[in-house]
Amino acid sequence: MSDGVDFKDLQRRMDGAVSAFKHDLGSLRTGRASANLLDPIQVEAYGSPMPINQVATITVPEPRMISVSVWDKSMVQAVDRAIRESNLGFNPIVDGSTLRIPLPELNEERRKELAKIAHQYAENARVAARHVRRDGMEHLKKAEKDSAISQDELRSQSERVQKMTDDTIATIDKLLAEKEAEIMQV
Repeated sequence: MSDGVDFKDLQRRMDGAVSAFKHDLGSLRTGRASANLLDPIQVEAYGSPMPINQVATITVPEPRMISVSVWDKSMVQAVDRAIRESNLGFNPIVDGSTLRIPLPELNEERRKELAKIAHQYAENARVAARHVRRDGMEHLKKAEKDSAISQDELRSQSERVQKMTDDTIATIDKLLAEKEAEIMQV
């Protein structure tokens, strides 16, 4: 099938969309503290934006508390500002070079907001999977046009690409449903 499409590459790219989606879901707060909650935060450090985990150590000493130990004392204010401006709803308490972030209980409105964000992440992952499908289909059509594969091979390989896409989207939908149930759990 060297003239057809590289199914391993397509599967790897679709798996990449799913793993990026899992990573995005990991940054959504569900009521328990997790060091992943701060992953999307970028800190203005030494003239350029850096991920927060490159300027501080993030730990979870209690189920409802995140502790951020900033390595360079001069960076404490920048880290504090980045956390406050992140739209995650956190209000850190500065204690020397350590920031303590208490996690308040999630109210119903915030839970619905988080569920909407999860849906946006899922849609982005679905779009990524569909882009991979489109690339595979275009490759197959070009191979058929160049007489590298027959119409029967085009049809069977197209069906295989579509099945891979359907399976990937089903996985994304399953992960979304699990995360939504976890978010809405009172």
